[in-house]
Amino acid sequence: MSNKTIIATEKAPAAIGTYSQAVKAGNTVYLSGQIPLNPETMEMVTESFQAQAVQVFENLKAVAEASGGNVNDFAKITVLLSDLAYFGQVNEIMAQYFDEPYPARAAYAVKALPKDADIEIEAVMVV
Repeated sequence: MSNKTIIATEKAPAAIGTYSQAVKAGNTVYLSGQIPLNPETMEMVTESFQAQAVQVFENLKAVAEASGGNVNDFAKITVLLSDLAYFGQVNEIMAQYFDEPYPARAAYAVKALPKDADIEIEAVMVV
């Protein structure tokens, strides 16, 4: 018998592939990568990198809450960027969403992200 629960919320974008928004196994929640999709329209936020990053964190926040926690329960996040020049802006926006102590984090520049997003973030949360 699996101790695995699938998490889904309409407050975050619906999965656009063969994955779940999050999977809870025991007290650990694995949140799939979020890109800057508006969950109501499923359209990309494109006006600025900052707007994209805020949408990504709002999407993660919604999935975290649907999982019974919040972003401050994140143990680790992985940030994927189209350009590491955005790294400073990510730090500024993260400071608006997280209280200390901050989660562990890795950040990578990648060649491309789904729907030409400039940012994608995945997380591991403990609740």
